[in-house]
Amino acid sequence: MHASARLTLHGRMLLVQRVLGQGRPKAHVAAELGVSRQCAHRWVTRYEREGVAGLADRSSRPHHQPRRTPAEVEARVLEARRDEQTGPATLAVSTGTPARTISRILLRHGVPRLADCDPVTGEPIRASRRSDRRYEHPEPGDLVHVDVKKLGRIPDGGGWRAHGRAHTPNPHAHVGFDYIHAMVDDHSRLAYAEALPDEKAATCAGFLTRAAAAFAAAGVPAIRRVLTDNAWAYRRSHLFAAAVHELGATQKFIRPHCPWTNGKVERFNRTLAREWAYRRPYNSNSDRTLALTGWLSYYNTQRPHTACAGQPPTSRLSPT
Repeated sequence: MHASARLTLHGRMLLVQRVLGQGRPKAHVAAELGVSRQCAHRWVTRYEREGVAGLADRSSRPHHQPRRTPAEVEARVLEARRDEQTGPATLAVSTGTPARTISRILLRHGVPRLADCDPVTGEPIRASRRSDRRYEHPEPGDLVHVDVKKLGRIPDGGGWRAHGRAHTPNPHAHVGFDYIHAMVDDHSRLAYAEALPDEKAATCAGFLTRAAAAFAAAGVPAIRRVLTDNAWAYRRSHLFAAAVHELGATQKFIRPHCPWTNGKVERFNRTLAREWAYRRPYNSNSDRTLALTGWLSYYNTQRPHTACAGQPPTSRLSPT
């Protein structure tokens, strides 16, 4: 049924029976059922023309939509989405189409959300889980989210993503992992990340200190709370606790087995993987690592962010 419909199918049948079967005035029956005389006349007329089928719901979509986005524009947006694997705010820059229009185009064509897709193939792979509580702290530095993402290293000369598995000698050879440590400011979404060799306590503590210095240089005056998951290096390490204390901050932990409560850095990790780590094939691990600094600068100073009303994270920071 339409959300605004006053009568169910049964109510419409009653209206028709009382008008045509009992010969009662349409105005009287309309008053009894709480609808207008025009509404009663419409249902009776449809029944007389089409029978019971005429009482069924009909689409409210207009027959003609002269202001609908042209097909060629929709095709350009869909192609850009396939090629760039980014959201409406970023696609708006590359296509020249407003982000709201892009959102409607993607919805109309059944394009899945990026969060539910594999960053490499773009195919849907997951059902999302969200917290009902949405929050954003009022000032930069009120809360920062910290996490680690593990990425397989790239062998010299490029891996299977660059050459394909058929042309890569021993594509399953173990080359180890990079650990991408990331920190995201809850208010501004300013981000800092480093590719480090492990996720041990000393490494996590050192990263936190350097990330805080980078935030201070960008315009975040102080960090008051640090939110992490319950990994040993965060929860049990005296070194990490000392680094938090050195900042004058309070350490917070997410609810066990609920990574979405650290959602801002988890979301950043997906963006980082899609737009930096897997954006193009790299010829070596060092090439990918070197590209991280430039991508972070773009993310913080140029890339449109939906949480910042289409502006980059630095737009929410005071000039330094």
